[in-house]
Amino acid sequence: MNIAVLGTGMVGQAIAGRLHDLGHSVVVGTRDPRATLARTEPDQMGNPPFSAWHGAHTGVELATFADAAARAELVVNASSGSATLEVLQQAGADNLAGKVLVDVANPLDFSAGFPPTLSVKDTDSLGEQVQRAFPQARVVKALNTLNASLMVDPRSLGQSSTVFVSGEDADAKAAVVDLLESFGHDDVIDLGGLETARGTEMLLPIWLRLMGALGTAQFNFKVVR
Repeated sequence: MNIAVLGTGMVGQAIAGRLHDLGHSVVVGTRDPRATLARTEPDQMGNPPFSAWHGAHTGVELATFADAAARAELVVNASSGSATLEVLQQAGADNLAGKVLVDVANPLDFSAGFPPTLSVKDTDSLGEQVQRAFPQARVVKALNTLNASLMVDPRSLGQSSTVFVSGEDADAKAAVVDLLESFGHDDVIDLGGLETARGTEMLLPIWLRLMGALGTAQFNFKVVR
């Protein structure tokens, strides 16, 4: 499958690399490919620059958001939540129309420092905002409740854990579930319509406190039933 991953951070790198390893044709989208590859300094979190990752993943192409989305059958939004709507606008509504759009982002607000709050909650969600802004896209919220490495390699925990999907289009959700299962996820719960993304996005405050208490991001939720 031809897949565009919008975002060059750790989430985008993890998802793009795993998709490529699984045999998909992957293009990573960014604002300015030349500028992205020219960066040699670590990001604000101390992570290596995208250029270092790309040097080890030469089979993954880098393109503008619009070019990446135009060629894709499925699009993954791996941008930061605060930039998501702008990134998707640059990708282009026509390039997203009719396509499955997997929204991995969370509406984190770092304006008051760490830990961040949520810029939208309770009565709305980032996933719903994306759907309203791009009504012809088939938005599915998924993978926003665990860290990047576990998104693509859940079995590294050594036991089963749970991920969720939310969306209005049953066929789009089925396609995303297939993708998640190819990553190794064996407990995927369909929560229902996109309104249920409010719940998964609101898991982030407890997720952040758990990370602080446990001293690691290598954990996930498990729904026992």
